[in-house]
Amino acid sequence: MSAVVLTDNRRDVLRRRIRIIVAITITWNVVEAIVALSAGAAASSAALIGFGLDSVVEVLSAAAIAWQFAAPDPERRERVALRVIAVSFFALAAYVSVEAVLSLLGVREPGHSPVGIAIAALSLVVMPFLSWFERRTGRELGSASAVADSKQTLICTYLSAALLGGLLLNSLLGWAWADSVAAIVIAVFAVREGVEAWRGDACCAAPISALTGERDVDGCEDGCCTAHRAPA
Repeated sequence: MSAVVLTDNRRDVLRRRIRIIVAITITWNVVEAIVALSAGAAASSAALIGFGLDSVVEVLSAAAIAWQFAAPDPERRERVALRVIAVSFFALAAYVSVEAVLSLLGVREPGHSPVGIAIAALSLVVMPFLSWFERRTGRELGSASAVADSKQTLICTYLSAALLGGLLLNSLLGWAWADSVAAIVIAVFAVREGVEAWRGDACCAAPISALTGERDVDGCEDGCCTAHRAPA
């Protein structure tokens, strides 16, 4: 097996695509954060406020990728970007865990919010597409940080589903604990992804591990390296 070398033109196209995806992600999450935080404060909903803060974390992660790909040689900033993304995962997991426990203990309960339901539903439509597109581009480019950021975006999708389910179940059935249970699962997943990003394992073809010789790209098991390998 031998690696497929990207042409300079193709690499430039992929880098521009990453910058466009990141710009869209940042814009969406800024709007989402403003709406969710405002609606959460109006409804006294800890779940909505937590969702809004998650959007702030998403902006931080996307900004790290924007900073990386603003450089002529993005690979040199790869490790720092991965560290920022990893820390944002850990912060997200910690916050969601605290909010979930407080809700389960009855200290806080999500309130009814039509605006919150609407923004969560819209996020379920927008975020999976952005995550898939960035993940696909990041894999072809061989950027661990871009793939890690796409996973951060996917986490937002899960949070959207948990928020939507929690708000609907609370509004229709009075089950205030439903989104807390889902949030705990999301927190565990976020910790796992944070550890992978910290180690540079977001993609087995990542420059951090593969190009420095720290990892053999032939060990790929999830198809992440498919775009970088071809029959010898």
